Amino acid sequence: MDVFDGIKKQIEHRSLLAVLVDPDKVSPNSEDALVDHIAASKADLVFVGGSLIFSDIDGLVERLKARISKPVILFPGLSSHFTPKVDAVLFLSLLSGRNPDFLIGNQVHAAIPILRSGVEVIPTAYILIDGGSTTSVEYMSNTKPIPANKPDITLATAAAAQLLGFKMLYLEAGSGAQHHVPSKTIRTLKQQLSLPMIVGGGIRTEKALREVLDAGADIVVVGTAFEEDASLMDRFCEIVSQHRGKER
Repeated sequence: MDVFDGIKKQIEHRSLLAVLVDPDKVSPNSEDALVDHIAASKADLVFVGGSLIFSDIDGLVERLKARISKPVILFPGLSSHFTPKVDAVLFLSLLSGRNPDFLIGNQVHAAIPILRSGVEVIPTAYILIDGGSTTSVEYMSNTKPIPANKPDITLATAAAAQLLGFKMLYLEAGSGAQHHVPSKTIRTLKQQLSLPMIVGGGIRTEKALREVLDAGADIVVVGTAFEEDASLMDRFCEIVSQHRGKER
């Protein structure tokens, strides 16, 4: 079964937890412990990526896949981040901004290598929402996030993504954000659109995790919190597992 088909089947019944691994934030000393923790956890997916990547992403993905049975999915910041080693790639377009490099430019550069690789592609609308601080993705993409108190703009942007044929939405507050994507925004999109919804950024506490789950996130992405304290992974997995019994 393809990665995307597997995700769709799972989210019919429950939410999923994805662990975000940034190659530049994993040191040789910490990598083994992190991979062991992910492998032993009940996390559903592993996302690999970041706004800037100077490390060996191919090698990291190979080591992850050698020890982890969960799908490893590329979450690229630039076209140069592509690696054919992954199980699937989120083919992102930053629809919340108006910078052509991130709307279509990087995608043109990456398209032929991805097509020739045979890696599964998941066309994903990437929507940046203000998380209370300037994040790496905002700075690197030279785009403004949608204001957190403007769910109508987010809804219109996400609706355009659905009409354009994207397969998933990725609502992003950004790495290191002070606040996660507002629950009202998640709930509004969940009620009015049919696209599976990924939510990431600013999810550092159990309370924040519960809020985005209750609002309707299909996949919750956590990175910084696990970088700072890997032991949180077990507790977050437990919360997502408990939430699986609720009506979707």
